Amino acid sequence: MTTLATQSDQDEVRDQECLLFILGDQEYGINILCVQEIRGYDTQNITQIANVSPVIKGIINLRGVIVPIIDLRMKFNLAKVEYTEQTVVVILNIQSRVIGVVVDGVSDVLILKASQIRATPELGSAISTEYLTGIGTIDERMLILVDIEKLLDSEDIGLIESVEV
Repeated sequence: MTTLATQSDQDEVRDQECLLFILGDQEYGINILCVQEIRGYDTQNITQIANVSPVIKGIINLRGVIVPIIDLRMKFNLAKVEYTEQTVVVILNIQSRVIGVVVDGVSDVLILKASQIRATPELGSAISTEYLTGIGTIDERMLILVDIEKLLDSEDIGLIESVEV
């Protein structure tokens, strides 16, 4: 006897290993499998490009690979901040593309159990939640889980589909 999987079975939340990073006062989490490396932020190594989205800080040459650098603070419409020694670039490998994202700092790598992950709340049409995969909870901490592929393929960035590999 075969059983058919229901939609709720397919939408079942699974354990996730996440890299946690900080923007402002909030912690965010992305799938650790996308992370290639973490580097200190160095403005002198970034080459700015004219006529691109303001969220794109520029490009760097990472061991012969040209890597676009995205400022997630700007993407999330957060207040500008002075870059410090805590500021890092998380180098991501997404669909054979290497992309860097600037964050205020990296706080942890952890496994969130399925029981610690809640669905993204409906916040109405005024607030976009299309890049969020859920809310992680650890004791009193709340982590915003981000679908980094959707975020980097968004209309204002479009780095995944628009560039030929």
